[in-house]
Formats: sequence, C-alpha cells, structure tokens
Amino acid sequence: MFASPIETGIAPSGTLLGLLQRGRGDGWLHALAAPRAAAVAALEECVLHDPRPDWRLEHRSLYYARLYRELDPGLDAIAAHLTDPADAVDTEEERTGLALSVLGHLVSYGDAEALRLLRQYAVTGSNWRWALDELAVRDDDDGLRALGPRILARFPATPDGDRALTAAVRDSFEPRPWRVWAEDPGRPAQRARLSRALQAGDFDQWQRQLRHTGPAPGWSVAEILAWAQDGYEQTPRQWREAAAARCLAAVAGPGDRPALLSAAASGPPAARAAALRHLAERSDPEAFALLSAAASGSDPDVSRAAVTAFSRMSGPSALAQARRWAHRPDDLGACAAAMLARRGEAADGPRVLAALRRLVRSQGPDARGLRSLVEGAGRLALTAAVPVLRHVYRETSSSLLRGMAARALAATDPSFPAGFAIECLWDCEEDTRATGARYATTVDTRVVARLRGLAADPAEQAGVRTVVRGRLAGRAAG
Repeated sequence: MFASPIETGIAPSGTLLGLLQRGRGDGWLHALAAPRAAAVAALEECVLHDPRPDWRLEHRSLYYARLYRELDPGLDAIAAHLTDPADAVDTEEERTGLALSVLGHLVSYGDAEALRLLRQYAVTGSNWRWALDELAVRDDDDGLRALGPRILARFPATPDGDRALTAAVRDSFEPRPWRVWAEDPGRPAQRARLSRALQAGDFDQWQRQLRHTGPAPGWSVAEILAWAQDGYEQTPRQWREAAAARCLAAVAGPGDRPALLSAAASGPPAARAAALRHLAERSDPEAFALLSAAASGSDPDVSRAAVTAFSRMSGPSALAQARRWAHRPDDLGACAAAMLARRGEAADGPRVLAALRRLVRSQGPDARGLRSLVEGAGRLALTAAVPVLRHVYRETSSSLLRGMAARALAATDPSFPAGFAIECLWDCEEDTRATGARYATTVDTRVVARLRGLAADPAEQAGVRTVVRGRLAGRAAG
C-alpha cells in the first residue's frame, strides 16, 4: 500500500535495532525482554552510530541513558569510541555528540565513571566543547576548577592562541565553566587571561552587531534587485532573496510595480525570486499566476523560491488558491495541501487526506512535507487517515514526526489510549511521553507504574512530570 523506506542505515522497524534506532517506546520494552547480549549490542550500536535523521532537533540521549541503567553493560564501549584514533581525524560533532550526551545523563543519575569519562574527554578529545557543555550543567565547581588549566592549555599564550580563546569563550553554549575559571582565586594568571578573553568576546559581539552590509532603505528597486543577483552569482553563492524582499518592502512604491512584475516574470534567478516574494507578501493580483509559472519552470532555484513565497502568504485569497492547487503533483501542490492542513476548514479534509495518502504512497514515511499533513489530519480529526497515521508512526525514522503522528492519532483513533499511547510513555521525545501520559489508559498496570516512575525521575523534563502528576492526581481523585 505504501512506498518502502528509502535506503538508510536504519534497520527495519520490526527488529530490536530498528526500534531502538527510532527511539520508540516498544524498543525500550523489547530490549528489556530480549536476551541481554542482543539488547546491549543493539544499544551500543545506536549510541556509537547516531541514528537520528537530524541530531540537532531529535532526542535520544535520555532514552539510551535509561536503558544503560537498566541493562548495566558498563561504559567500556563508549570509552573505546571516545579514545579511538579516529577522534583526531573525524572531528565532526555528530561522531561523539550522542555518546557524550548519554554520559551527561548518566552523570545526573550519579554515575561516577561517566563523570570521569566526560572530564577526560574534555581535556583530550576533539569534540571537547560538547563534553564541557555537559559538565557545565552537571559537575560541581571543584571539578570544573580542576579542569581549568588543562582546558586553557589548548590555547597557546600567543596572539593566535588568545584570539582562539576569545572565540571559544564568546561562542560557548554554556558559559559557567569559563566564569568559574575566571573567578578561580588560586590561579591569578588564569583569572587575568580569562578576564581579558571575556571582555574581548563581549566587545567583539558588540562590534559584529554594529557591522552592516547590503542595501539599506533608500536604494532604488533596480539596485536592490541587482544586489540580490550579485550575491547569487558569487562563489560561494549568497542567496539574498529574503533580505532583498525586506528592502523592497521599505523602498518600492506603486510606480515600481511594472518593474517588479517584469522581474518576477522573466528576471534573472535571484532578482526574480525577490520580486516574487515581495509581490506575494502584498497579495498582488498577478502574484498567483507568476508563482504558478515560476514553480512550473525549469530553474529549480526559482521554483523553490516560488513555493516558499506562496507558503508565506496569508488571507482568504491564499487559502482559496490553495484549494485550487492542492491536487497538483508538484511542490506547489504539496505546499498548497500543507496550507490547508494548517489553516483549512473541515471541508478541506478530503484534500488534506488525499495529499497525505499520495505523499506516503509515493515517497514513504520519511517524506519531506509530511509533518504539516500529519498535524492537519489531527487538527481536522480525519478518522479516515488512521491507517496512514499508524503506518507513519510505526515506520518513520524521525522521532519528531512520530510524535506528531501520535498526537494526530489521539484525535482520530479510538484505540489509541489502549494501544500506541501506552508505548508513548517510553518514547525518546518528551512531547510524545507527555502525549502518552495524557491519554494512556490506566487500566493497564504498566501505565500506572510508568507514570509513577516518570514523576519521580529527576532526569525527566519538567513539562512531562507536570502532565504525569496531573494524571496521577486525577486518578486518585476519581
């Protein structure tokens, strides 16, 4: 019925490894029931080879850390991964970031070996900033002070070293370690050096805010369009469509409309994109025809710009046009269906459902654009979408999309409280665990035990604990 998943490093959803890679609650439960050696092997494969489609947005670390506590495999595999010679060659954050985050959560649970590994890696590892951020929110002042001289040894006492130190302090995600070292009474030379770095970092940020490049209001429309095209033609390419459209909003007047219409119809790519966006944002009467022509054209950059411009439109006319375009098989049609999913009425449900089915059938459960359609299926309470939503929930490799599918199922599937909602209580994403806490039937004894465990877990997110405690309080009162 549906397209097969695109070939990736993700195992099939019916396997223990596939469940753990996806961060599904069933993976957690199956791991506890599986032979310990197999469960440990699958867990370590996930932690050492980050399976997330987007590691900047999706969460797995607490999910895996909790499994480490349950299975107790030791941390030798993580230690070997962090000290592997490849660490000096592959310095990308995603190689070690997940393992370091898992160690961070284990530190929160009182694991002394995890703390030792984080401290060691902060001194010797290539991704030391990530380790330092984990320590910043979990280590005590004494532990951080002891690391100060060894971390600062990464920066030679030279002009280049001082500039690198200033950049590290300025760009740090968690400033606490640097401030602890800057206030260390036992190391006056370190205090003086870090004080200079902190001041220089603050001054550099102020200077960067004052710097200004690009056109300012007062330029002509032709000059703004030329500036946008100039960036497009540079190497590497600078896509100035949005900035140029903002400048056009301040500069263009009624007399400039013919020039903007001409640029939107046949101008060079970046100028055309900026003009399209400007006209769309003002709901120009010619905008829809120009967007349709651009989206159907042969230039992929212009086509993407047209779709983006339409996605930003609002008002009844844009919604009416979305109803006319939702059947289109191209990106503009997908954008129109997404607009109906976000803002449409009950009568738009069949269009949203058709687009959802079409996208899953043709591109599978990880297709770009599914999020809006899945959310729309829940918002419009499309009960006919339940089979597709269940498929997306089971198969997608994206934990964020799975959470959206769970919330949509909560609004459309009567069997959700006794089915997927229970599994959601063990999910890797906090929003999905909160969904499970809201809807899972407490007739199942596992649910009550899990709710109590989440309420008492100091590592659980505050929002989830609030939902859980409310549910437990309601059960006690009822």
